[in-house]
Amino acid sequence: MTTLRTTSTADHETPYRQEITDNLEDLLAVLPRHIVAALDEYQRTEGRSELIEIILDLGRPPEARFHNREVYLSDNEVTREDIAYVAQRIGRFGDDNRAGIERTLHRISAIRSRSGEIVGLTCRVGRAVYGTIGIVRDLVESGESIMLLGRPGVGKTTMLRETARVLADDLRKRVIIVDTSNEIAGDGDIPHPSIGRARRMQVPTPAMQHAVMIEAVENHMPEVVVIDEIGTELEAAAARTIAERGVQLIGTAHGNTLENLMLNPTLSDLIGGIQSVTLSDEEARRRGTQKSILERKAPPTFGVMIEIQSRDRVAVHRDVAAAVDAILRGQPLRVEVRERNRDGTITVTHEQPYHAERAADVERGPMRRRALEIGTSDNDRAEPRSGRGMGRGTPDRPARIFPFGVSRNRLEQAIQQMAVPATVVRDLRDADAVVTLKNYYRRRPQPLREAEGRGIPIYVLRTNTVVQMANLLRSLFAEHLVHAGAPERESSRRWDDDGDEWDVPEDQLAAAMFEAEAAIHDVLSGGVSSVELRPQASHVRRLQHQLAERYNLASRSHGREPARYVEIFRRGGLR
Repeated sequence: MTTLRTTSTADHETPYRQEITDNLEDLLAVLPRHIVAALDEYQRTEGRSELIEIILDLGRPPEARFHNREVYLSDNEVTREDIAYVAQRIGRFGDDNRAGIERTLHRISAIRSRSGEIVGLTCRVGRAVYGTIGIVRDLVESGESIMLLGRPGVGKTTMLRETARVLADDLRKRVIIVDTSNEIAGDGDIPHPSIGRARRMQVPTPAMQHAVMIEAVENHMPEVVVIDEIGTELEAAAARTIAERGVQLIGTAHGNTLENLMLNPTLSDLIGGIQSVTLSDEEARRRGTQKSILERKAPPTFGVMIEIQSRDRVAVHRDVAAAVDAILRGQPLRVEVRERNRDGTITVTHEQPYHAERAADVERGPMRRRALEIGTSDNDRAEPRSGRGMGRGTPDRPARIFPFGVSRNRLEQAIQQMAVPATVVRDLRDADAVVTLKNYYRRRPQPLREAEGRGIPIYVLRTNTVVQMANLLRSLFAEHLVHAGAPERESSRRWDDDGDEWDVPEDQLAAAMFEAEAAIHDVLSGGVSSVELRPQASHVRRLQHQLAERYNLASRSHGREPARYVEIFRRGGLR
């Protein structure tokens, strides 16, 4: 990631005070005495607040996991009596093999043998951390539905619990918690005081979570519904139903980033769903993309997404719809990153985590790929995913390209049409570069691993088409094309996916349409009310007007030739 800008927000100048309640004595009371005695010694050195969980596996030494390391508590192995001692002093295990200690947040999870006997226990310390949402409190108070993402153990449930308390106590809202495993509000019929005035609905079995979500809305008139671990298609559908009824939704899901959710077919509905759309030939040529593209098919269930990267660092997508659209279109995406300092103040930075990949891969449509090169440095040209970079190649010694998973005939056709000094080889050991497809590169088969080991550069294409190959060659052999009298930016020849040639104006058209598409994105995202484009010829302005119309935006031309330009704005937004 590249930090673009750093500012310290005035709204967060007052440090947030955090208080931690862990009821650790209640957890220690259910453990065998010899394990508690050993744990006391480590707590003096590691610190009470650093303990994460205690592991009891049959036939192995008991283990304690702290934030920075893992230690064995004893040389003696855990016995069946030790496991039975714990199981008899905690609540009943549910269908998800989780149990708890009444009126605490601790969670005890069981590992069972094939016969159903408990052979392992994970005793996780549950803590209520008051003040943990200070880093995102303004988003919680906005009334927008919020999705929390993050790896296991990073603090999603802790933040969810504190969010419920703040909304119920500080903002006096009607809050219902759908508590599937009693992890948010603790075990037993009386919820833990850390949720404040919020009410808790327990779920008899995880398979019924979606039904309890709907029941909460229909029976108890909440203003806010809080859900932990949305993980099934039925739960995603229930979440959409709740959001469509005007109820604020605060939930968590499995995944570290927004892109993880987009690639998850079960949960992608939470961010609007992804569908494949087939464009007409004219539209595909105008956009400079393949005929089949991915688009968001519906408004997202959650308007705001928070990626919890660590206890004191989060990445915020304030407009999930705009973020998903930007990723699908290969546009720059600025992510707001908030970090809590030691004095409690919050520092805000804006980063572009997707920019490097977008510029490095030849995975995007040809128009967007080429428009990116206009007005930028040479460093934005196609770079390999791995390896040192391919040599330039000369007529006396052509660059040798090994295609893996790529049509050899199409690659040879692209080389012939581009007239670049390159040749296709059949042996990886003879190659100066490897060209493969995105799907193959993700799986890392043996030939690609061998190429990486040899330091051979690997270039990744999104699709197995002449268009993609020609644009890769155009980028790699730009200097040769210039010397040959066919400057890259003045090329007026391209090929469609079947290898047939079709005429397009100079790359100035690609730049103009890319500028218009970026302007449309800015207007739709709400960042600006209108955008004025650079002056263009009449036929280019006509295409820009058509593009704005497709996105249901208004546009008009200003000025006189040759300085006449297009302005794009929302319908009814200007007078």
